[in-house]
Amino acid sequence: MSLNLNRIFIYLFFMYAVIFNFAHAENKQLMTSHIQKIVLGSGCFWGAEKNYEALDGVIDAISGYSDGYGLEPTYNEITKLKNKFNSNNYAEVVEVTYNTNIVTTEMLLKYYFESHDPTQLNKQGNDIGTQYRSIILYSNKAQKKIAEKIFLAYQELLTEANYGKIVTQLKPLNNFYKAETYHQNYIKKNPNGYCPDHSTGIKFNITKKPKISNNDNLKKGKYIIIIEPQGHCAYCETFKSETLNDYSGSIPVAFRLASQLNQLKIHSPTWATPTIIFLQDGEEVFGHQGLMSSKEFYQALGYFMLGDSEAYKVAFEDATDRRFCKEYDIFKNTPDGVFVDKISGAPLFDTRNRYNSFSGWLSFTKPIDGAIYYKVDNSNGMKRTEVRSTISDIHLGHVFPDGPNGLPRYCINATVLEFKKRAK
Repeated sequence: MSLNLNRIFIYLFFMYAVIFNFAHAENKQLMTSHIQKIVLGSGCFWGAEKNYEALDGVIDAISGYSDGYGLEPTYNEITKLKNKFNSNNYAEVVEVTYNTNIVTTEMLLKYYFESHDPTQLNKQGNDIGTQYRSIILYSNKAQKKIAEKIFLAYQELLTEANYGKIVTQLKPLNNFYKAETYHQNYIKKNPNGYCPDHSTGIKFNITKKPKISNNDNLKKGKYIIIIEPQGHCAYCETFKSETLNDYSGSIPVAFRLASQLNQLKIHSPTWATPTIIFLQDGEEVFGHQGLMSSKEFYQALGYFMLGDSEAYKVAFEDATDRRFCKEYDIFKNTPDGVFVDKISGAPLFDTRNRYNSFSGWLSFTKPIDGAIYYKVDNSNGMKRTEVRSTISDIHLGHVFPDGPNGLPRYCINATVLEFKKRAK
């Protein structure tokens, strides 16, 4: 029960400290959306809508009318006898909204061709008329290119099976009119309703699906999951180059496609990349869609690691360790090695530059080159120089000019450090 309460508390913190701040930032979140729409006609839209909705990765399927003009886009109008062979008649179609991270356009169009007989002109089975024509209405050039490729591949398969020419029309989408309410989810509302199968039975060769990952190791402990697309994502590359390439912290990072999250309890939608999931014991604690700056990432990671602890307050709220705290007692006499940033894992100070200042805080005469940066601190009526981690931007302590032999004294909080023994 306490673990669940802790997760709720962490989630609420993230909602406030991260999401709220992001929403009010000057720049909008940057993400690559993998949601697309395509409009498909393959005869009666009742069964087609039902079948599309059953596909993994399909977000929504809506019955409607498209590719017509000169008459009203209503069921009553398009079914009139005078419009049965009207070349300007609207086609019964389904607008499919899908997540290409899970079902690619290629996979969707292969299913489309397999689900009806594309060699039938203005008919499917006993449904005869222009409203039943086979048609693909694409939303972008990439969809068109894929459709042309699938068209040719399926024609070869049909020809081998002694079927005729494919008559499916391929056009850009210019209009879509949602069908009347009673047509939506018709088969679900009328389970014994009309839902014929007019497919040819000709199937594409089995294509390789994204490898299903074994996520057993992610079901214990804390992990950072980065959801990537199957193709290119500029914001994913930016996140890697600006943040992840410098991360060497103790919480492991794992990369997954949206289709590879089996066995994990993920609550965030997966239609945008990058999506960053903070996972504990196989369940999402917090997720963020889109690009995170390094500062935003490390603050979220910091709370995920530390919770509402003194170490978090030191790192992100500029608090100070108590003198002679337990971490100080642990770290003051370590063997030869390096102190690293607890959040990012970046090396900060070397034991060879440590000395006992008798102040109750760890003291060093110098940092590792490039590990820290300085900031003027006039808080509490004092003039000091603050020391912060270059990678994670956490507060480390202050530097004073009273070190041994004229050297500076870096007065550092032990709670935000970890120690790594030097390899022989």
